[in-house]
Amino acid sequence: RPLRAEIDRLARRSRLTVAGSAAGPPALGLTPREQEVLRLVAEGRSNRDIAEELFISAKTASVHVSNILGKLGVASRGEAAATAHRLRLA
Repeated sequence: RPLRAEIDRLARRSRLTVAGSAAGPPALGLTPREQEVLRLVAEGRSNRDIAEELFISAKTASVHVSNILGKLGVASRGEAAATAHRLRLA
């Protein structure tokens, strides 16, 4: 299982599709990239940390977080993280 999780993480990071991947259809209207950002938000990561992990700018990470908050209908990163955990998205 740890190897499968690492393969899935690397595939998401590289924007690749892997046969038998645990990744499913978009959850709550979130794009695959937004799901990945949400997972990192749920880990308590900052926009700068998210940007470094995903090889994007901090501003792009911020835009993704804003879009996620809007799609989930929540007002804060904490609420987004709680929603992600409750729905088992993270």
